[in-house]
Amino acid sequence: MPAINRRSLLGGLALLAASPALAAPAETLSVEASEGRVALNRFAAGRSGKRPAVLMLHGSRGFDLRPQAYQRYANALTADGIDAYFVRYYTPADEQAFEALHTRERREAYETERFDAWAARVSSVLTSVLTGADSSDRIGLLGFSLGGYVAAAAAARDTRVSALAVLYGGMPDKIAPEVKHLPPLIELHGEADRNVPLASGEKLVRLGKSVGAAAEIVRYPGKAHGFDFADNDPMTADAVNRVAGFFQARLSAA
Repeated sequence: MPAINRRSLLGGLALLAASPALAAPAETLSVEASEGRVALNRFAAGRSGKRPAVLMLHGSRGFDLRPQAYQRYANALTADGIDAYFVRYYTPADEQAFEALHTRERREAYETERFDAWAARVSSVLTSVLTGADSSDRIGLLGFSLGGYVAAAAAARDTRVSALAVLYGGMPDKIAPEVKHLPPLIELHGEADRNVPLASGEKLVRLGKSVGAAAEIVRYPGKAHGFDFADNDPMTADAVNRVAGFFQARLSAA
């Protein structure tokens, strides 16, 4: 597939209307994938030459509910010379389904059936980013909540992923028995999380270690689900700094 170039959108990429909820992304793009295009917002690092990249995968309510919270991570990554991408992996059918599913049980059942397709859509984005003229061939995945599960599933199946960071997520139960590989990974999780229990993050880290990956978990005492969305909280700054430092170390390595 042809490379992604700034303002030159080739190989299945098309320019979309910019989202007003985001803070002036450098580019708004889409990538051709199974079940239709995947919309992206690209935040380019402020330096020339070949650069690593991180694909950011949103939680169940998308990027637009709390865009400033996701933006903190993009800002930290680009400051470290890493391009950041907001990856909107839902299809229009997914959006419609979530509007109609009003119980947690029905939503979780739907998600279970969609992990394979979502992971494949992420891999399509990964292919396009890696073939870009400014790509260093090193790429990471950063997933939040549901997006953490999607990121873990994609990283387990796509050996081109060089690093994985998951916030209050885990590995889908249906995929875990099949996992033979994971990249270096870090899990950040609040100990008081009642949405995705801490045990899910611990299980992902154990799975990573069982297949030979460097894996660690950072626990945040007293913190609930989505703790890093809070403004002016030292734990938010800690999470952002840890994630950025993890990717800087793993993606800049020779």
